[in-house]
Amino acid sequence: MTTLIHQAAITALALCSACGIAAAQNYPSKPVRMIAPFPTGGGSDIVSRIIAQRLSEKLGQQVVVENRPGAAGLVGTESIARATPDGYTVGVVTSAALVLNPSLYKKIAYDPVQDFAPITEVAAYSYIVMAHASFPPNNFRELVAYAKANPGKINFASSGSSTLLAGASLKSLAGIQMTDIPFNGGAPALIQLLGGHVDVTMVSGLGPVQQHIKAGTIKPIAVTSPKRFTDLPEVPTIAESGVPGFDVSVWYGMVVPAATPRAIVATLNARIVAILKTPDVRERVLAAGSEVVASTPEEFAAFIKAEVLKWAKIVKDAGIALQ
Repeated sequence: MTTLIHQAAITALALCSACGIAAAQNYPSKPVRMIAPFPTGGGSDIVSRIIAQRLSEKLGQQVVVENRPGAAGLVGTESIARATPDGYTVGVVTSAALVLNPSLYKKIAYDPVQDFAPITEVAAYSYIVMAHASFPPNNFRELVAYAKANPGKINFASSGSSTLLAGASLKSLAGIQMTDIPFNGGAPALIQLLGGHVDVTMVSGLGPVQQHIKAGTIKPIAVTSPKRFTDLPEVPTIAESGVPGFDVSVWYGMVVPAATPRAIVATLNARIVAILKTPDVRERVLAAGSEVVASTPEEFAAFIKAEVLKWAKIVKDAGIALQ
C-alpha cells in the first residue's frame, strides 16, 4: 500500500512538472498584467512602466501596468500574492511594502517569503539627508552635536514608512532626538523644507533637489548608503560620520505568486535582466532617482529573507509600536 502511494505521488509530481514545462513553452499566449502597489507618478510606477514597455517587446505580448495603491502598499502587494500563479500576473514590489510592512502591522494578509516567487531585484536607491540653508550644521557630525545640545529642537520631515524608520534608526544609533513631522510623500516634505518650515528631511536621489542645491536654498548633510554617491563625492556617508555600519537602502523588485512554474520564472528573469542591462534603460532608471540592480531569483530570495530580519530589528530597536 505504501509503495502504491509513493508511486502515485511520484507520478503526480511528474505530471505537475510536465504541465509546468508545457505552460512555459507556450508562455506567454496572452497579455501580461503588471501590478504596481503605488499611485502613478512615483518611483516604482516609473520603473514599472520602463520595464513593461520593453518586456512587451521581449515577450511578444502586451504588458499592462495596473496601479493598485492603498494602505502603504498592502492592497496591491496582497493582490499579487493572491493572483493565479500562471505567469500572467507579475508584481512590482518595494522594500516598504514587502519587508517593512510585516514588522509594522499586526495583521497582514501575505508572507513576504512564502507567498511570492522572486524574479529579480530591479533597482535600488539610498537617501540624501537634506537640510534647509539656514540650518546651522553643515555635515552629519555637526548635526549630531547640534541635536545633543538642542534635544528635540530639530524638526525631521518623514515621507513614508521607509524614511520614518530610517530616521528612527538614525536617532537610535546616533543617540539623538529629533521631532518627527510626517508627510504624505516626498514632494510635500521637500516643499516644507524649501520653505524653511522643517529643518531636515531625506530625499531619494539627486533628481528632485539638484537645482535647489545649486541655488543654495538647501544643502546635503550626508547619504544613507554604505558608500558615497558618485554625483556627490564631497558628501560623506553616515557610516563614516560616526555611525559605523549604517545603511538604509530602498529597492524595487519583480515577483510572481509563489506557485508559478519555475520555467516561467526563469523566462521572466532572463527577459527582465536583459532589459535592465541595456544602457538606455539604466539611464532612464537613474534619471528616476535609482540605480539598476539585476539578480537571479535565488539571489533575490536570499536578499528578501535578510531584509525581513534587518528591518524587523530596526523596528524593534526603535520601539515603534505595531499597528
